[in-house]
Amino acid sequence: MELTNDEKISILNQHIKNIVINKYNLQVAIIAEEASNPADQGKIDVLNAKIASEQAKYDALLVELETLQA
Repeated sequence: MELTNDEKISILNQHIKNIVINKYNLQVAIIAEEASNPADQGKIDVLNAKIASEQAKYDALLVELETLQA
């Protein structure tokens, strides 16, 4: 048994939504850290790196999604 394209697309969309949620959570964490006195630039740098990683995942999944929708 194999997944249909529609099932694969649905799974990809779920993963993409989770990535968008994760990125937003990381952005909120940056806002909170920047509001700290003093803000820990090391934490902010780590959070920005995590956002970049999430963006790379997002981009890769979009390519796969476009492939399935072609």
